Amino acid sequence: MKLIINYSIYLVTDHNCLGGRDFLACIEDALRGGVTLVQLREKNVDGGIFLQKALAVKKLCDKYKIPLLINDRIDIALACKAAGVHLGQADIPADVARSLLGSEAIIGVSAHNCEEAIAAEKSGADYLGVGAIFPTNSKEDASEVGLNMLKEIRKISKLPIVGIGGIKAQNYVQVRAAGAQGAAIISGILGAENIEDEVKKIKSTISD
Repeated sequence: MKLIINYSIYLVTDHNCLGGRDFLACIEDALRGGVTLVQLREKNVDGGIFLQKALAVKKLCDKYKIPLLINDRIDIALACKAAGVHLGQADIPADVARSLLGSEAIIGVSAHNCEEAIAAEKSGADYLGVGAIFPTNSKEDASEVGLNMLKEIRKISKLPIVGIGGIKAQNYVQVRAAGAQGAAIISGILGAENIEDEVKKIKSTISD
């Protein structure tokens, strides 16, 4: 049976935001604060190191009963028994990922326009990651699509939408008001001085 996912406060990891702080301690602070979903995103890391980190993060997520998704790497998702993966436009299609991960896996796909959103839905994606909503330094290749594109995609897709890119406590409500079920947040959580309190601050703005 497929997990019912709460996309509202979706943490995407990036050790570059931590200012030298301990990675796992910061992830646990975010979990303690109330994030509802975690995506482990590790760029330019050897597979063995990625897997070690994935197993450690999975253990933490299990402790707080929060699903873990892996960015891009289906092999790592399988090896650590993650809930699923998030795929970019340059990654393998969602239907191929589904054939490898199984029917219960959660598969998200990045979409920057309506055409990509429609294609992702047809290929069996469970949710869409739409962005960048606001300017961001966390993803070097992110082009800003803005709230208006999120609204357009909301009109043509039945899938849950997660906004990503430059989202923080101050603008979180705008993303939800535009039709997103949640927001994927990187530096807006992990760059905070007190990560647990920052997540609680975001959580306090949620009305549904």
